Amino acid sequence: MRMIFGLVLLVGLGLAGFAVYMAQGYIDQYERQLAAERAARTQQVDLVPVVVAKEHLRYGQQVTLDNLRRVQWPKTSLPEGVFQTAEELFPEGKPKFRTVLRAMEAGEPLLAVKVTEPGADAGLTSRLTRGMRAFAIRVDVTSGVSGFLRPGDRVDVYWTGQSRQKQVTKLIESGVRLIAVDQIADEDTSRPVIARTVTVEVSPQQVAALAQAQSTGRLSLSLVGADDDLVAEVVQVDQKTLLGIEDAPVVVEEKEEVCTIRTRRGAEVVEIPIPCTN
Repeated sequence: MRMIFGLVLLVGLGLAGFAVYMAQGYIDQYERQLAAERAARTQQVDLVPVVVAKEHLRYGQQVTLDNLRRVQWPKTSLPEGVFQTAEELFPEGKPKFRTVLRAMEAGEPLLAVKVTEPGADAGLTSRLTRGMRAFAIRVDVTSGVSGFLRPGDRVDVYWTGQSRQKQVTKLIESGVRLIAVDQIADEDTSRPVIARTVTVEVSPQQVAALAQAQSTGRLSLSLVGADDDLVAEVVQVDQKTLLGIEDAPVVVEEKEEVCTIRTRRGAEVVEIPIPCTN
C-alpha cells in the first residue's frame, strides 16, 4: 500500500512539474508576443484626417460637403495645401461651396490649388497669382503652335518688326504661363483648339511690354517643355544674321591735312597755305 502511495505521489509530483514547465513556456511566449506587439506599435505610421473627393470632380463643378469625405492619411506625407477639416474648407460666414479648377478622381485629396476660394467661380480672376495680370495675345495657326497650346502650358514670346531700318525677330518674354486659350481655361482639356487669342499671366510691367510689342509688330509663341527649367538667353535675329551675311567693313579715307595762315590785305582776309609742322 505504501508503495502504491509513494508511486502515486511521484507521478503527481512529475505531473505538477510538467504543468509548471508548460505554464512557464506559455507565459514566456505570451511575453514575447506582447513585446513584439508593443514594438510594432511604436513603428506604426501616425495618421491624421484628410478631406478627399468622394467621386470624380470635373472642371467648373461646384463642390460641397456632399461631394467629400474624410479619410486617415499618413502625417509625414501630407500634400501641400490639403484640407483636414470642414471648417478649414468652408470657414464660418463663407459660402458653403467651392469650384473645381482641376479635375480630381475619387479618393484624391482636395488641394487649395485645385479649387477656388469659397463662393468663387472658375473664372480667370480665380486663376491669377497675387500681383499678376491677364493679357490677351492675338494668334493664328502659325503663331499659336498649330493648336497644341493648352491652359497651364508655358511659352516663350517672340516679337517680329522693324528695328533700326531692318526686320528683326527678338525674344521678349520667356516662360510665360497660359491661363486660357480662347474661352477655355480648363487645364485638363485634351481637345486641340486653333485659337484666335491666348491669355497669359504676366506682371504689370510685362503687360506694358507685350502691349507695345503687339501694336508695333507681330508676336509668335514657342511652346516650352513641361520639364524644361532652363532660362532662355537673349535671342535676336535679323535677315543678315539668318543668311550669314556679314556687313562690309567701312573704309574711312584719310584727308590730307592742310595748314594755312590768315593775313589781312586791306579789307580782305587771305588764307595762305604753309607746310604743317605737326
